[in-house]
Amino acid sequence: MARFTRLFDACYERVLRYAARRVDGDSAADVAAETFVVAWRKIGDLPARDDEALPWLYGIARRVVANEQRRGRRSQRLMSRLMSISWAGRDAARDHAEDAVATSGLEQALRRLSPQDQEVLRLIGWEDLSISHAALVLECSPATMAVRAQRARQRFLAVLGDLKVETSVGAADVPSAVKEGKS
Repeated sequence: MARFTRLFDACYERVLRYAARRVDGDSAADVAAETFVVAWRKIGDLPARDDEALPWLYGIARRVVANEQRRGRRSQRLMSRLMSISWAGRDAARDHAEDAVATSGLEQALRRLSPQDQEVLRLIGWEDLSISHAALVLECSPATMAVRAQRARQRFLAVLGDLKVETSVGAADVPSAVKEGKS
């Protein structure tokens, strides 16, 4: 415990600066904190020599940053998928401000759903899991998961309607696993 406390006191600022050079400022503190959480869990792997401790922490931080970047890419993919819903009345040649407003509306709609519906949509849309794999995560049958996915999608579209976002969703917009009930 005392060695970990010394390690934290000696290295936290350097790990924070390492993270700040790789992610935005708000995320850097989270990366540094997560690095030390992982280090605490792996305290048995802490090198015996003090001069090897910082590189060991940097290795952990590098993996935490990579996870953070993957999370960001998944978030972007989810927003892209949600943006693929064609918006009635919008020109094909729209400007970036319209995209920002639309993305904001999609995020707002997603936040209005229950945590269960959000998780279902994120597992399928963000994590890119099949119905059967999402069912494993939520510990239910693939048939139950298909029903949950369809209902969550319908509620999402209803919230978009409540927000006055007109959509036209065709069969091409429905993931094939949901359409066909595949597992």
